[in-house]
Amino acid sequence: MRFNEKELVFLSRQPSEMAAELGMRGPKKGDVVKKRLVKLVVNFLFYFRTDEEEPIGALLLEQCRVEREDSQSFSVAFLDEAERKYLFECDSEEQCGEWIDSIIKASYEFMRKNLIFYRTEIHRLTGKDPLEQYGISDETRFQVSNGLQLTPRDAASL
Repeated sequence: MRFNEKELVFLSRQPSEMAAELGMRGPKKGDVVKKRLVKLVVNFLFYFRTDEEEPIGALLLEQCRVEREDSQSFSVAFLDEAERKYLFECDSEEQCGEWIDSIIKASYEFMRKNLIFYRTEIHRLTGKDPLEQYGISDETRFQVSNGLQLTPRDAASL
């Protein structure tokens, strides 16, 4: 996927959902853990040298897997390149859990599944499609796929 560098720099300067100095190791063999300022902005994870204002990199948090590695670290790996894993080290177990939760909730797919769940629930309770007034009731990207209904338990695990 291609991005405009100026737009990414602009996005990296927007208010973040989370930001902290974390230890970070890149996916290349031989990479070492380095202290980085890490910022979560919408569905991008930006990382900066601690003394610089422009990001040195960004991860688009779509089609990725976030896993706890141990009590104070987690990793981000992309489904199409599972061997390329980014490792992040936190200061505490609580901080690690907060980062994992926030990263999972940052993806478009998570938001889409929540929209489908709440749309289905509102329709079930009121008999009306809440998206109909916006003219998007028939868009397939907001439909429950395969006729399966999303349960509250499914939405909580997203």
